[in-house]
Amino acid sequence: MSRAEFEAAAAEAVAVLGPAQTKDLAGQLAEGRSREYILHAVRMRTAGPTVHRLLNAVDLAGIPAGEVAMYLRGFAAAWTRQRELTEVQPVWSGPPTPGVPVRSTAQVLVSVVGQATTEVLAMTYSAAAYKPLTAALRAAAERGVGVDIVVETIQGAGGLLTGPEPARAFSELAGFTTVRLWHWPLDQREERGARQHAKILVVDRQVLFLGSANLTASGARHNIEAGVLIRGGTAPARSAEHVRELQRRGVLRPLK
Repeated sequence: MSRAEFEAAAAEAVAVLGPAQTKDLAGQLAEGRSREYILHAVRMRTAGPTVHRLLNAVDLAGIPAGEVAMYLRGFAAAWTRQRELTEVQPVWSGPPTPGVPVRSTAQVLVSVVGQATTEVLAMTYSAAAYKPLTAALRAAAERGVGVDIVVETIQGAGGLLTGPEPARAFSELAGFTTVRLWHWPLDQREERGARQHAKILVVDRQVLFLGSANLTASGARHNIEAGVLIRGGTAPARSAEHVRELQRRGVLRPLK
């Protein structure tokens, strides 16, 4: 494994752990703690696999523990600085307004997925195959990016959705082991009639697209839909963490 692969694993660990736990991890490595001790000390269950991958990368690259600790502290400092810089842009679908600087939903969906290096999380109410987005997701999966998509189901929508299951919009991605579809089972809904109505896209816990558009051609291009694209700050990571915790608790479950 190359040093570049180690650095990618370290960057992922910092994004998942956050600065405080990253500094704890760096201290444990500097003190020569064992793999078992470190993995046991990780307080976030969802971070365990990420730290495990990092430790494997360290072993394969043969990097001394002290040097790894310095890398992690440096990454944590840079990550903290990056999170302090937040950029928010308006995003719209539908008729353009020449001269007004807003980005289109269709452009944002494809370009943001195209930038993914580790993780794509998406949630949508309805979904229909939209070729540019499907192609971007396929390319991400081919790069080894983990893709998790939460959809509503016909049953869950209680008659408010018609036609094929929304999950069928992503059938072309079925052969990729890094792509997983999720749903909100009826037995996890406290109120009858509750819907999975969120529409978000989170990439690498650094970029968040939040808006009214479903993952359909109509939502991306034809309807008048509004949203915001957020780069930096805490919102992308917190949104991803919320979805991951819902998955861990079984509120969201794999769609089979």
